[in-house]
Amino acid sequence: MAKTKILFITHEMSPFLEISKISEITRNLPQAVQEKGFEIRILMPRFGVINERRNRLHEVIRLSGMNIVVDNNDNPLIIKVASLPAARMQVYFLDNEDFFPRKKVFKETGNKYFDNNNERSLFFCKGAMETVKKLGWAPDIVHCHGWFSAMVPAYLKKAYHEDPIFKDTKVIYSLYNEDYDGVLGEKYAQMASQSDLSAEDVAAYGEGTYSDLYKGALSHSDLVIFAEEEESLNPDVVSFVKSEGIDFIQNDDDPEFERYIKIYEDCEVVEEA
Repeated sequence: MAKTKILFITHEMSPFLEISKISEITRNLPQAVQEKGFEIRILMPRFGVINERRNRLHEVIRLSGMNIVVDNNDNPLIIKVASLPAARMQVYFLDNEDFFPRKKVFKETGNKYFDNNNERSLFFCKGAMETVKKLGWAPDIVHCHGWFSAMVPAYLKKAYHEDPIFKDTKVIYSLYNEDYDGVLGEKYAQMASQSDLSAEDVAAYGEGTYSDLYKGALSHSDLVIFAEEEESLNPDVVSFVKSEGIDFIQNDDDPEFERYIKIYEDCEVVEEA
């Protein structure tokens, strides 16, 4: 029997970037499921704070060279990779010198959010789809972590749903207590719908607030995981999940990730009342 293939998409992962609990989960969960016999890939942005020399990143020439269109502009996509030998895992980094400047993540000097975080997010989300296509690796499950990957489910379910690489892929999205109060604006959805998606596809992304980003993402997801205690999550997003009847489960904080593994094994949508 072929191994179940799981793609993890995240904006942070230990030891490369540690902002929230996401970095811990995305470091340990892929290793746990790989040790259970699953086949995995991990994608994240190469933010400017990630030290390439210390983390031994190097460019993957055969994957680089693509252009990702955002707001009708071509943006070069450079793919780099780093290894975690102790875990026998590789992590692919999506890079662009304009979108990921040195020493920065989401904010510029003066603690102000970048004005182009909407473009940066779309570049990463669409770049992730194109990278997987170029790998020729068809994931059974795409598991997203963090608001920066919010457009991935819409791309998967609408723009790429007829592509042989993604035609049978299911989407899981994990919710965390994230310290993010930026707004990507209505242009986030508008730019996504310029060539890849319809206005209807992205309507739920609204004004690009934190809760709007998740409403858009979760409306295209097959399953939601409450990765932290429900009481700590954004109440507007939690209410949306329940009112829309989106399937969800509450993580039980098992360090062995047995519940995640069961979900991946079944590839079924499970709902918890």
